[in-house]
Amino acid sequence: CLQLAESGGGSVQVVGSLRLSCAASRSTTSRDYFGWLREVSGKEREGIAATYTRDGTTYYSDSVKGRFTISQDSNTNMLYLEMNNLKPEDTAMYSCAASPPMTPVPTSHVLRSYNYNLWGQGTQVTVSS
Repeated sequence: CLQLAESGGGSVQVVGSLRLSCAASRSTTSRDYFGWLREVSGKEREGIAATYTRDGTTYYSDSVKGRFTISQDSNTNMLYLEMNNLKPEDTAMYSCAASPPMTPVPTSHVLRSYNYNLWGQGTQVTVSS
């Protein structure tokens, strides 16, 4: 079965950058949406970036728009999240996730966690001032 594994997390100072990677164990062509979500203990999981694999459309939350970039390499079954100008409030556990095949959802719903049914184990990002 398909598995996802994140890497690239770590500690960085404010306005620094990190690149997260998500390796899929096999082809992801059966999955319609790939996304990055983050979670802080005690808070609701937040979807921050996603891509619709059928046409490459990307989606971002307001909290990361203009600073983070999601990209996918279907040849290598990799998903990336380039994070720039990091802020302390970006500190969280970041997970990549994949949706099942599904009817395209409204833009406002793409980043909601219930769309995704396969998750990686997560990688911690800590931003210090």
